[in-house]
Amino acid sequence: MKKIYLLTVLLAGAILLIGGQAMAAKSSAELGKELFNDPTLGGSPNDKTCNSCHPGGEGLEKAADNKKLVKVINQCVTGPLEGNKIDGRSVEMRSLKMYIQSLAAE
Repeated sequence: MKKIYLLTVLLAGAILLIGGQAMAAKSSAELGKELFNDPTLGGSPNDKTCNSCHPGGEGLEKAADNKKLVKVINQCVTGPLEGNKIDGRSVEMRSLKMYIQSLAAE
């Protein structure tokens, strides 16, 4: 019985630690750039990235002004990347938006 209790406590602690690390992740243009070049974005099963179609962000300079940017990003993720939709409130989506917005400043 003591072993089961100890395992339960250890498992709960591990879950809290992992959850805390995920919550500590902050949105940033740097993370957005990493995700832009990540072939696993949205659980993509192929080797394509956002950068495959938009090298260096090419063609996205004015995309930051698009009020439907989250929808457009998800169309690419679920289309060419064959991945899953990304929650618009997630650190990943906020970071992708920040990176795309940074392209307009360049």
